[in-house]
Amino acid sequence: MDKKKKQIKDLVREGYAKVAKDRTSCCSSGSCCGKASQAGDVSKAVGYSDDEMNAVPDGANLGLGCGNPVAIAALKEGDIVLDLGSGAGFDAFLAARRVGKTGRVIGVDMTQEMLEMAMANAKKGGYDNVEFRLGEIEKLPVEDNSIDAIISNCAINLSPDKEMVFKEAFRALKPGGRLMVSDLVLTKDLSQAIKQSVEAYVGCLAGAIKKGDYLNIITMAGFQDVKVISESGYPVDAMFENLEGAQDSVLSIKVSAVK
Repeated sequence: MDKKKKQIKDLVREGYAKVAKDRTSCCSSGSCCGKASQAGDVSKAVGYSDDEMNAVPDGANLGLGCGNPVAIAALKEGDIVLDLGSGAGFDAFLAARRVGKTGRVIGVDMTQEMLEMAMANAKKGGYDNVEFRLGEIEKLPVEDNSIDAIISNCAINLSPDKEMVFKEAFRALKPGGRLMVSDLVLTKDLSQAIKQSVEAYVGCLAGAIKKGDYLNIITMAGFQDVKVISESGYPVDAMFENLEGAQDSVLSIKVSAVK
């Protein structure tokens, strides 16, 4: 890994470790890295129902998402599900309800503090069909052709090597397996000042790439039937102060694809 990519990974890991430790925002205000006290508002705004938010252990929902992949993942009883960038476990626990006792959910996160929080939440909620593994989404700690469905919520945009993320997702999925992710993409390039902002990167913004490039990376990894299920503008002015030029340039999209 080159020096710049390693630096980015270290910054992201440190930022989310701080969120896990302090339950505070890794951004200057709410949104993608929302304050824990605002997590319910953030989650409701991006599509989670009250029932979903009330179904998980306290502390599992940190309001870090930009969409709800579980709601559109068409998960079935008995599915083996992989959650990329699983954080404190919110989506993994919702997925666990869908797949039932005959299914299994594996959450992968590179931040030890998040992993520990997720494992504590799993124990608190009595989830015996969920496990969490320390690892990077560019090098998934799962076997080839072992997963029925992959979900991810506002995590892939943080990676400095998105090509490898989707190649790894393709490797891990069984033939016919489904990819369903929510993420942030751009309609136009961001300024260099925003791209170089540590706060913006950890807050899911500076790592975002153009929508067309994002979809092309998925296709180049081998996926078929790549579709944007929905998209909406994302209020970056609520994320950071003084982000002139970023308004109207960020979209929250939900994408599906099949191996």
